Amino acid sequence: MTTVLVADDDADIRDLVAFKLEQAGLEVLAVGDGQAAVDTARARLPTLAVLDVSMPGLSGIDVCRTLRADPSTAGMLIIMLTARVQEQDVEGGFSAGADDYVTKPFSPRELVSRIQALLTRART
Repeated sequence: MTTVLVADDDADIRDLVAFKLEQAGLEVLAVGDGQAAVDTARARLPTLAVLDVSMPGLSGIDVCRTLRADPSTAGMLIIMLTARVQEQDVEGGFSAGADDYVTKPFSPRELVSRIQALLTRART
């Protein structure tokens, strides 16, 4: 089963994303902050991570950079999920190594579709 890490400090969003991903047949690891995301990613090696940019402690951008710098997690797929929609914010997410960038408010159905598309491309 494909495992997805969901890191968001907003419990409602984290629970919604986890619920939708579980409905799509994915295993979900849900955490509430950036350091927990790094620790969980290193311990469990999920296939994909959905990271909120604005989290206490380590931001999603910091987490993305950390995972990309670690050989054990460098190949993990990463989607940034954020309310930050300015062009420089999007550029910052991609320059940190994100594979996709989804802005809030978001459609949970669209997020699942983007995750499935990334997973499909990664398998080919």
